[in-house]
Amino acid sequence: MRLSLLAFGVLVCLALFGVLIIRRSLLINGQETGAALARSYAEEARSNLTVYQTLLSYGTAFLQDRLDEGYTAEDLFEPADMYFERVTSVLGEGVVSPFLLVGDEMLTASGRLPTDIDPDYDARQRDWYRMAVAEEGKVVVTGLYTDIVTEEPVISVVQSFDNGNVVLGFDVFTENFHFQADPLTLAHADSFFLCDATGKVLYSRTGLPLDSEGIQKYCSCLLEKIYAGELDEYCDFIKDLDGDRRGVYYTRMENGWYSIVTIPYRNLLGNLRPFGSVLAMILGVSLLVLAVTVWREKKYHDRIDRTDETVRVLGNSYYALYRIDCAQGTYEMIKSPSPVQETLPATGNYAALMKIVEEVMEPGAYAEFSKSFSLENIRRLVQAHTQDFGGDFQRKFGEEYHWVNVRILFDEILSPEEVVLCFREIGQEKQRQMEERRILEDALELAHRNESVKQSFFSSMSHDMRTPLNAIVGLSELASRYDDADRLKEYLRKINSASRQLLNLINDILDMSRMEQGKVMLNNHEFDLRACLEECLEAFRFQAHTQKKTLDVKLDLEPARLLGDPARINQILNNLLSNAFKFTPEGGSIRLHVTQIDKGDYAKYKIVVADTGIGMSADFLPHLFEPYSREMRFSAKQSIGTGLGMSITKNLVSQMNGELQVESEQGKGTTFTLVLPFAVIADQKAAAPVAAAPEVYRLEGRRILLAEDNEVNMEITTELLQLNGVEVTQAWSGREAVAAFEKSELFQFDAILMDMQMPEMDGCEAARQIRALPRPDAPLVPIIAVTANAFAEDIAATSAAGMNAHVSKPIDFGHLCRTLGRLTAGTETMAPDTLAQTDTPDTTS
Repeated sequence: MRLSLLAFGVLVCLALFGVLIIRRSLLINGQETGAALARSYAEEARSNLTVYQTLLSYGTAFLQDRLDEGYTAEDLFEPADMYFERVTSVLGEGVVSPFLLVGDEMLTASGRLPTDIDPDYDARQRDWYRMAVAEEGKVVVTGLYTDIVTEEPVISVVQSFDNGNVVLGFDVFTENFHFQADPLTLAHADSFFLCDATGKVLYSRTGLPLDSEGIQKYCSCLLEKIYAGELDEYCDFIKDLDGDRRGVYYTRMENGWYSIVTIPYRNLLGNLRPFGSVLAMILGVSLLVLAVTVWREKKYHDRIDRTDETVRVLGNSYYALYRIDCAQGTYEMIKSPSPVQETLPATGNYAALMKIVEEVMEPGAYAEFSKSFSLENIRRLVQAHTQDFGGDFQRKFGEEYHWVNVRILFDEILSPEEVVLCFREIGQEKQRQMEERRILEDALELAHRNESVKQSFFSSMSHDMRTPLNAIVGLSELASRYDDADRLKEYLRKINSASRQLLNLINDILDMSRMEQGKVMLNNHEFDLRACLEECLEAFRFQAHTQKKTLDVKLDLEPARLLGDPARINQILNNLLSNAFKFTPEGGSIRLHVTQIDKGDYAKYKIVVADTGIGMSADFLPHLFEPYSREMRFSAKQSIGTGLGMSITKNLVSQMNGELQVESEQGKGTTFTLVLPFAVIADQKAAAPVAAAPEVYRLEGRRILLAEDNEVNMEITTELLQLNGVEVTQAWSGREAVAAFEKSELFQFDAILMDMQMPEMDGCEAARQIRALPRPDAPLVPIIAVTANAFAEDIAATSAAGMNAHVSKPIDFGHLCRTLGRLTAGTETMAPDTLAQTDTPDTTS
């Protein structure tokens, strides 16, 4: 048997050696033939170029003679035109396009100039011009480029003379390249390519299914291999588009062009096929003889097959693979980390493998692992045909623990008592990507939900704002048609009411803007909670009477002075009570019960606002405190509001470290439970409220510089200030305000009222320029921003510009007068050299 195998081996070797010798001879012969073809085509291309170069040299000599005869460079166009006609008659129409460049003037045989296509065309910036000038008096051939006039691929043959001032050349169209040897020398499926020095294809003859762009890419790949020397040997080849091999043979011309011929191996080795067929038959018979010996290698191949089966089941994603025989209680190592291979044999008892696992497993996890992966449990899993079983644990790698996934895999291709035990390290990066993806998806979903809510809000707010605006416009129109004083007074009252309704809508939006930026600060000071509640209830008692509703108030409070922000408490209660009245029909009841539930240094108060109104649905309650949320249900009366009131209320309660809960049922009413903590003033006796007369500020005799570009606003503000005895100087822009202050006497103005948005110069820039003036009153004069810009960022901008206070439009003139009085109080007693600025920026709107 061994002799037979040896004889068969010798036969195969001799056959293969003979095939290789014949193949080598055919390939060497193919290389010689292909190289000869490439040289033949190169020589023909060189001959064509020689014709062009000869004609060009004749032309330059002809024109140079004209120059020698006294012609100027500009006089060359007429003889050049004659020369162009001769060239065309020699070469034929459309083969080349002659041209002449004299200075900046160009003449072409076609009469079309590049400047007709591109007015900015500059011949002196073209490669053909630079090459011609650089090689003065020599004929130069350029590489392939696209002609700007014909938009066809061309090469240029050029020559300069007269010190580079004159350039004569031909644009040679590559589509007119012809090689007379084509049909005689190239066999079927052979290819020929002619490339310039830069690798651009000048000419191609090929049966490959490629367009011009594909042929260019194909030749670029060929040239890369040629440059790298990968196609110099007779046995070098490339694989064609269909996977067939091709021999590549080339020659490089003196001007850097490449002539390339490719021949398929099936053409080169065609004579080898009969011999190969006979040899294949001989080898086939020999293989039949050899088949009887295959069974001798079965044991060896069985082991290889077992390994292949395991690899097919597990792949390469596991760092450790073991084949477990449950019946024998043994393992077979297929793959394992290097440290384990050093201590664990390739095969052995399953208990030894479990011992190694125990040494590297995280403390406390081995007990569960040994139970789940014991031989008894594995047998149960196999009997139940469980094909995949496993879990995760932390394994020690070096000094660090990494998460590892362990699996038991069972498949029908394995023996009945065998499974594969595999270990795989879990990729932390993949887990992070999945987590990041989940976060992004959640954020996108939240953004979409918020966008939908905002769109709904803007749609509703548009209606809510148009309602009072319609009342203002309509009542103003009616007031213009009547002279009856009582009727006009009623119209004005309703206009004032609608205006304040619109102002409340805008104030809610401004409050939300401040809260989103975290710029709402609590103004905590000493106050009386009972007095604060009574002040808030005063308006609602009147409302309950006029709307025929019952208001039940119970204040279970001990006298105490607290530390808090009564204005914000008033705002919270006003929002809760307003909603209760708004959604409670006539004859319904609203209840306010306030109870002190904790005493000590910090007292807690529970405030309950309940009504018997229409209530809210269970679906809407989770969204009650979301910005822009309003429940849109059918009702007898459409409510007006921004959907921000409850969000503002919730935000304020959170800032006060309080709690706000709501219970509601449709048709039965709503109950809000508010719990607020307050610090108790320690000395209650000393802190007892003392009736104090409100501070009154008098503005008579004050001089105010008013900067305002709106005529109506200027008239209203001026009139009301003058009614308070103020002397007003008007400025209609920021620049005019700066000029007026600069020209005024020192300390002439007690204050400046400054609009923010004005022509020529805005209010902030005007304030900065006033503060920068070199006069003693410039940094001291109070500047108050009076503007419609009432967002938090606008208030910050006025403070940064050096303004002392901010009053938003529409103007509350009581607040404006108080602000003016406070900022100007006492300034009449201050000498100019001792006056100091003591006010901090007031951002009250």
